[in-house]
Amino acid sequence: MLKPLADAGLTKADVRFVAGELGLLVADKPSAPCLASRIPHGQQVTPQRLAQIEDAEDAVLGEGFSDCRVRHHGEIARIEVPTNELARLADPEVRARLTSRLKAIGFRFVTADLDGIQSGAFTLPLLTLRGHG
Repeated sequence: MLKPLADAGLTKADVRFVAGELGLLVADKPSAPCLASRIPHGQQVTPQRLAQIEDAEDAVLGEGFSDCRVRHHGEIARIEVPTNELARLADPEVRARLTSRLKAIGFRFVTADLDGIQSGAFTLPLLTLRGHG
């Protein structure tokens, strides 16, 4: 795997600074892990599933949430938002719009994770099983 900026000794902060100096709009954009990380280990990653996740996350972000993850559990979409935004996720109008949109995307059930966003949610249990957690 090539990583020329890291090989040159640049940190993420350095890259963001240079991007800002160049006027790139993504300079302050939060990092986002690969959409495939929203699919449980052992489940097939398909273009259809990735599109469902992308569309679902766009719907959540379109409701004004600062960040989100939508975990793909087959027929179930599990929404994660920052814990300080969970109450808004339960707002009847927001909930109804998101439930409708995610069902239209192809999910049968839509749930909210009360633990909020969990980076590495599908990897953490594997690390614990292997004695790394």
